[in-house]
Amino acid sequence: MAGRVSVAVSAPDPRQVRVASVEEMRRLRLPQPPPQFPLVWEPGDEVELRPTAEIEARAAILHVVLARCFGMPAEAAMSWLLGSRLVEQVTPPEWQFVMGGRGDHRSFVLHHDAVYALAWLLGLSKHLDPEQAADDRLVELLPNLPAGETFAEWRSRSLAAPRSALDAATVLDFYYCLDWGYLEAERTGAPLPGEIDANAIGQRRWALEWAVVFRGPYHDPPAGWEEVDLST
Repeated sequence: MAGRVSVAVSAPDPRQVRVASVEEMRRLRLPQPPPQFPLVWEPGDEVELRPTAEIEARAAILHVVLARCFGMPAEAAMSWLLGSRLVEQVTPPEWQFVMGGRGDHRSFVLHHDAVYALAWLLGLSKHLDPEQAADDRLVELLPNLPAGETFAEWRSRSLAAPRSALDAATVLDFYYCLDWGYLEAERTGAPLPGEIDANAIGQRRWALEWAVVFRGPYHDPPAGWEEVDLST
């Protein structure tokens, strides 16, 4: 699949990025992670985004999954994925849901915020503000499934302008900390700062964790979508 290929660059100092992330959490009046909270990357690591075409494909697949959640017939969804040559990138749980409606419907609905984060990475949405819900225009930024817009037609229309890997890494660290802070706030009953909850924060982090790739001695090869580890 043709698309812009990312180039690894030196990642920013993770300690300075973490200071900024924690300061922003303090501004949001969220619980702050403990001092021993792990860094996302180490000094000297490199960072890059997955190729643009891969991010576009993941956003489109999740868009189809969400469409199935809200009534798109299985045959139409399968036909679109086949016509777009995206079937090989659909994960087994996604395929089971698209084809037969099997799986946790609610968990697939939550992917709305993962799609939003992918749209931000592609430069299609303007912000990824944790105090605000996903852009109301998100559906307009994605393939127009009811009109039969193909994946190739959407890519030509959307003209993605991906964020820099440095910006994406910085936002990933912020959402890594936010994920901890939102879960802690919900556990203790502390107020949340905006319109979204820990589930939405976790979904945005999922997309960022998948799309931002670090190179260094302590990093494994890039994980598949279903293999992203959100346990810490």
